[in-house]
Amino acid sequence: MDKNHLYIVLTRTNTVLSRLIRLFMNDEYTHASIALDKDLNKMYSFGRKYIYNPFIGRFKREYIDDGFYRLQKEVPCIVLEVKVSKQQYEKAQSIVGGFISNSHLYKYNYKGLFYNLFDVERYEDKRFVCSEFVYYVLNQSGIADLNMPGNLVRPQSLLDIKSNIIFKGDLKHFGKRENHYMIERNCIRGLSAV
Repeated sequence: MDKNHLYIVLTRTNTVLSRLIRLFMNDEYTHASIALDKDLNKMYSFGRKYIYNPFIGRFKREYIDDGFYRLQKEVPCIVLEVKVSKQQYEKAQSIVGGFISNSHLYKYNYKGLFYNLFDVERYEDKRFVCSEFVYYVLNQSGIADLNMPGNLVRPQSLLDIKSNIIFKGDLKHFGKRENHYMIERNCIRGLSAV
């Protein structure tokens, strides 16, 4: 079996929404993205379409040094490396490719935030919150099963997926040797992958 990896990127920004999620859910991380490469150059999620407008969201490619992240003084984050088979990686890549090709069809699931807050299971066609999207890719690729409805998965829930922590600290320092906080030991977290 060929060794491949996917990367779960969990972050917390200083937005009103992020602060509210942290207040009500007591979660350390409030946003989730999935990356197809270790350098996080191919990182995707659901979030703001426009930097200064929190009311319009969509599927998007994210950059750690541009867009909304660029405006933040600090972005606490953790990067998890998930070991997958070649087939699982190709399936995940294909699913993300489908989102890219049809990005105009997908919207941010604002109602999903409330359903999650009140623990209401509900599926909205072509609408996702960030963590729901990341989990959808991992689950549909046969990589992870958290045994819960996708719309109830929060960024914090993704810490339960079997993975190695490869970075923890300020996302703005990711990849910069002098500031790069690497976990020295292979720190394996979470449940067994399916």
